[in-house]
Amino acid sequence: MGNIDLIPLLTSFSVVLLAELGDKTQICTVVLSSRSSAFPIFLGAMSAFFIINGLSTLLGVELLSFLPQSVISLAAGLVFIFFGLISFFHKDRENILGKADAKSSFMKAFLLISLMELGDKTQIASIFLAAQFKDPLIVLAGIMLAFGILTGIGVLLGYKILRFIPERYLKIGTSIVFIILGGFIIFGAL
Repeated sequence: MGNIDLIPLLTSFSVVLLAELGDKTQICTVVLSSRSSAFPIFLGAMSAFFIINGLSTLLGVELLSFLPQSVISLAAGLVFIFFGLISFFHKDRENILGKADAKSSFMKAFLLISLMELGDKTQIASIFLAAQFKDPLIVLAGIMLAFGILTGIGVLLGYKILRFIPERYLKIGTSIVFIILGGFIIFGAL
């Protein structure tokens, strides 16, 4: 039995951990989990990371040539602004960004994280790491390990800490965070 080279695993883990710490995807998981069940948010976010970065590591540079980055970023930014405005102006928050059943919480996390991750620095990094080390499965394992830790921290922060903030302030804060994230994404697309 041969030895496994841990350099691709450790490198991809370190790159993603440092790049994503406090990034918009982690902020998104904090905000989403503040009024939803933690487990569906975690699963939705991790599924999005796995699909987007898994395809990136397996398909490599070919994948980016088919993705119109500016259009995807513009759409993602508009979706965030839309959710922020709806959350701010909607009286019954429970149906928009508030408490929801597990399926809708999973889908919210999956869709928002997928949109944010398309063309993001970690998607591009995963392509280059897979190309450099020529071992996409080990690179993907390192990436997913980093995302697992960061997403777990984000979900716990939202689920445990933000629940102590009064609903009115959380509604305003959530709306502002989503609108600001949307603005940054759109600004980056232009």
